[in-house]
Amino acid sequence: MYKSKKIESNIKISIIIPVYKEEKIICDTLLNYPIELKEKYNLELIVSDGGSNDGTLEKINGNVDKIVHHRGNYRQTIAEGRNKGAEVATGDILMFINADTFPKDIEFILQELVNWENNPKLKNVDAIASKVLPFENETERKDKIFYFLMNKYFKFLNYIGIGMGRGECQIIKRSTFLNVNGYNEKIVAGEDFDLYRRIAKFGRIKFLDEFVVFESPRRFRQEGYASTLTKWFLNSVSVLLLGKSYSKEWKPIR
Repeated sequence: MYKSKKIESNIKISIIIPVYKEEKIICDTLLNYPIELKEKYNLELIVSDGGSNDGTLEKINGNVDKIVHHRGNYRQTIAEGRNKGAEVATGDILMFINADTFPKDIEFILQELVNWENNPKLKNVDAIASKVLPFENETERKDKIFYFLMNKYFKFLNYIGIGMGRGECQIIKRSTFLNVNGYNEKIVAGEDFDLYRRIAKFGRIKFLDEFVVFESPRRFRQEGYASTLTKWFLNSVSVLLLGKSYSKEWKPIR
């Protein structure tokens, strides 16, 4: 599938995957980034582990270039996990994508990214917000309505200059990421909004409908849309006004 000749580009892309107790899915996650794809697009694949003790690390294959381990005696925030991955990254573009988030067409995304500076749709763009959809085999009617409205809302926010992009997949120029000092590691939830809000103060963020990634709607199934949206709202307001999250912990849903 990826055996055509190597793409000639001076741009290097680092894909950073934060993980925490992802034993059940990590193998499927890494299948999205085979060695042929890495060689063709000059990819660097980094896994930043938040202290897994469930066998996640044992299942990470040799296709991963760098593994960062959290060895502290405290629960690492996903913001810190992403930052630790970025610290060892050497790419010009940093693509942060969660372990349980799968790109619809990773090669299409990479084709657009390796030509960032000459790509008309990315002219003067500093960061990209992706379109997030539920896995098709888990989608119900209510999911279609919610995700449609959510993506339209996030696209509108970026259009009017209020940075927003879900942390499931955030793509940022390395220089921009460093200029804003990365993610705020003290923020438990809402760190994705906080980062893009800061970038939007001086740069441009673009929501791309064609950059599609899939996630499981399992959090909405277990906690409900009303509860989850309330937490999102409270965290975003708290981040905006107080510079910290409302939630004391963001519980993983497995």
